[in-house]
Amino acid sequence: MGTELVVTTDRVQKFFDDLEAQKAILSTSTKLFTTLSKHFNSLQDSLSQKSQSLESKIQSLESRSRETLESLDLRETSIPERESAAVARIEEQKAAALAEFEKSISGNLDLPETLKSFSRKMDPQGLLKFIVSKRKESISLRTELVQAIAEAVDPPKLVLDALEGFLDSKAKKIGVTDKRWACGLLVQALFPEGRSNSGEKGPEFSRSMVERAARIADTWKAQMVGDSNGGGGTLGAAEAVMFVQMVIGFRLKEKFSEEFFRKLVMEHAARRDMAKLAGALEFGEKMGDVIDELVKNGKEIEAVYFASETGLTERFPPVSLLKSYLRNSKKNATTILRNGNNSLAATEESSTLELNSIKAIIKCVEDHKLESEFSLDSLRKRATHLEKAKAERKKSSAASSRSHNNNNKRAYGGGVGGGGGGGGRGVGSSSFRPAKAAKFSNAYPSFNRRNPNPPPQHSPATRYSGPYNYPSQSVYDGPTAASYGSTYGVPHAQSPAALPPQHYSLSGDNMAAGGFRSSGAYGGQTSYGPYDYANAAPPSYQPPSYPQ
Repeated sequence: MGTELVVTTDRVQKFFDDLEAQKAILSTSTKLFTTLSKHFNSLQDSLSQKSQSLESKIQSLESRSRETLESLDLRETSIPERESAAVARIEEQKAAALAEFEKSISGNLDLPETLKSFSRKMDPQGLLKFIVSKRKESISLRTELVQAIAEAVDPPKLVLDALEGFLDSKAKKIGVTDKRWACGLLVQALFPEGRSNSGEKGPEFSRSMVERAARIADTWKAQMVGDSNGGGGTLGAAEAVMFVQMVIGFRLKEKFSEEFFRKLVMEHAARRDMAKLAGALEFGEKMGDVIDELVKNGKEIEAVYFASETGLTERFPPVSLLKSYLRNSKKNATTILRNGNNSLAATEESSTLELNSIKAIIKCVEDHKLESEFSLDSLRKRATHLEKAKAERKKSSAASSRSHNNNNKRAYGGGVGGGGGGGGRGVGSSSFRPAKAAKFSNAYPSFNRRNPNPPPQHSPATRYSGPYNYPSQSVYDGPTAASYGSTYGVPHAQSPAALPPQHYSLSGDNMAAGGFRSSGAYGGQTSYGPYDYANAAPPSYQPPSYPQ
């Protein structure tokens, strides 16, 4: 009986083990089925989406094809009309050009009409000369040139002719600066600013015109390389901007390496036009590297403009860059002042550096409308303070220079009674001086022989620019004629401060060249007698005690 019970229990246990195994298999099968079901459902959804996308693209393609065909049909039907309009336009421009050749340009023509006249004649050299002659009216020129060039029979040819003339002048080093500026205006007029950045398609040019522009660009680049390698020329920022504008306008970017443009942009990043053109050059992700390099080189202001023009202000926050630039400028100004031992020259240089930096920051903040994020009140106060301090230093320096010149004049004149002599250099009227010079023409050489080492002198324009009066005095102050005579023979070291200041004038009949009273005429006397100029002591009195 016990044996049967044991056998039954084993069978039951085995049965339950089998059930557990079957349960595990069933659970695994269920999970696998679920996974497969999800996979097939995802495949179904993916196929459905791709099918819908494909159908949408097919419909879009059909729609675009239909629109393109309609556009082509419209263009084909409009060809005769456009051809007639083009012929009429050419005839009109031809007639206008011939009329311009038949009449001469009068001086009464205003600026727009004269520009149009040269453009109609397709006269690039005459146009350049006229633009240079009107350089003071640059604002009007920029406005009127766009319309004037449109009057030309072939505007791109006119501009390219002018550029070739500029490159020839640059090779010969004749009139480069003026022609560079004038050609820059012409290029800007042919490619108005903002087209590249706004996405607007520029003008279309014939293949021959583009090829000619490419040849000019190659020649131009060769000159640039020669300039950078010490060829004797210089490539300014304005010329670099003009070159990039022409390359973008004629779509020649692929003909030059990206590294060439990157170097050009970095060298002339200070030009605001270059920041705008950088976006049209399409540096892509490398634009961030360009801005990074500007920041590392201490050109945070330029980096702000580049970041704003290329849409990278999140990566390069303008406010952060401006604060960094302000800190660096203050640090540099302090370094200059310390290295110069706080001298006047170091103070001037430090002040100029800080003032220019503040002005650049204010301009940048105003251009990008960052006043709400970057306060300018303290900077404006600091700029006002620096400008006032600079003006005061300049005024003080000018006053010191005048005082120094006055002292030199007095020391040179010597004279009794505190500088009353010396040939009357500091006294007398303009009508009196020529008579004395004629009468005593031999007095000054003897004076020079007696005084071999006169004080250092400034230029004649500084010493004798006025009627021989001190800048701080409208009339020379000194003793009266009577007291002058009574003090004759007073020791020469007597200070003029002891003499009462009083207005007086001397006549040629009473006074000699040395400042002594004359009794009649010198009678051919060529020396000054006992007066010892070598022992005369101009420094015996101090300038501050001199009556003013």
